[in-house]
Amino acid sequence: MYNRGFVDRTLPPSTFGARAADEADRVPGLLVVFTNGAACARVIPLDQESLELGRGVDKIDDGRVSRRHALVAHDGSARFMVTDLGSQNGTFADGQLAPAHVATPVHRVVRVGDSLLVPCADVRALQRLGVRTVDGFVRGPAMQMLLDEVALAASVGAILHVRGESGTGKEGVARAFHRAGPRASGGVVAVNCAAIPHQIAERLLFGAKKGAYSGADSDASGYLQEADGGTLFLDEIGELDAAVQAKLLRAIESKEILPLGAAKPRKVDFGFVSATNKDLRALVAKGALREDLYFRVGRPAVTLPPLRSRPEEIAQLVLAELTKVSSALTAHVTLVEQCLLRAWPGNVRELQAEVRTAAQAALADGNRVTSRHLAATAGSAFGGGEVARSPADDRSDSARKRMPQVDDEWRRRIEEALRANNGNVAGAARALGLHRTQLRRLLERHNIVTSEEEPEE
Repeated sequence: MYNRGFVDRTLPPSTFGARAADEADRVPGLLVVFTNGAACARVIPLDQESLELGRGVDKIDDGRVSRRHALVAHDGSARFMVTDLGSQNGTFADGQLAPAHVATPVHRVVRVGDSLLVPCADVRALQRLGVRTVDGFVRGPAMQMLLDEVALAASVGAILHVRGESGTGKEGVARAFHRAGPRASGGVVAVNCAAIPHQIAERLLFGAKKGAYSGADSDASGYLQEADGGTLFLDEIGELDAAVQAKLLRAIESKEILPLGAAKPRKVDFGFVSATNKDLRALVAKGALREDLYFRVGRPAVTLPPLRSRPEEIAQLVLAELTKVSSALTAHVTLVEQCLLRAWPGNVRELQAEVRTAAQAALADGNRVTSRHLAATAGSAFGGGEVARSPADDRSDSARKRMPQVDDEWRRRIEEALRANNGNVAGAARALGLHRTQLRRLLERHNIVTSEEEPEE
């Protein structure tokens, strides 16, 4: 049976971070993210309603792409359709082999030969900004524009709130805020509030004087003191106890802290970045966050887009992670295809961890990492439902999985094509829009008998 990866059909094709625009202003197109084993970010605008893909045409230099391979059409909204034009190696829409000469919806990724193309409702931001690697971090247009907002916030103030799913890179944004501000020469003190036991949160944040409690045989500095002259980053700020939140609010407003057991406050100067993976207003509503603290730290705010809405970054992230494991490793097109199809609830952190695991598994049997080395649960949303599974990776190992599932309708079509071509497999394959090797494997796999043997060539 054909394996299907995760496809989030609730989301339109990526706009690569472009701000809202009138429908008439949008430029739909395709982004070539991977070809011939290398990551890239090349835009193919759809200047008309449809675009024909083929070897050497529109920036696809791939020896496994036919001269006339596929037609991609856009209906003027967010819907893309792909039609295989009888290509030798087939066209895959969202990990499934598309029937020849049949328009097939595609949401996340098109595979032609060894190349992957992502449909995009508006490619203008990518045309303008591209995909860059800065300080070791891959940044597509969405992240570049967000970091521009962060730099602006740092130039005019000392406070920022970052909201984003787990693994999207909230600490990296905090560090970017720090580098863009007036305290860049200082350090960044990053604290995960969810990991602080409630009973010692005040001491860890504000410090303590000698004798403040049993066992305090010397002065101890807190996180706010250590951040003096730099930036304090508090992740999951809503996990702090309400009493500690009140003391934190006073420290932010007065730039003073009062360590446990101290008689006089101490002056401090720090930038402040908070982060959550939840809506701050919702935390206030349920009593997890003080309202007065929200009004002090909730603005300005930025929201990190999840990895699944930044497909332009994925191929580069995958290859970068493989290189960290071994410079000898290469990525098969199906590995990157599956990474584009899956949900990645843990975002960049999860992707990197799973690619590392796949790379280590591949080292045992060669240097090429394919989709079969990726765990079946990698990138899958938690909860019920069928887990994402990888499609076939290469012809020698599991080419039979590339075949469409033969149900009663497919069997009828195959048998009719064979009868019409006097049992000739090559002729029947052409009629069905399949390569003859694909049809042979279907016949073998499902015990479909031909009326006469195919002539030897």
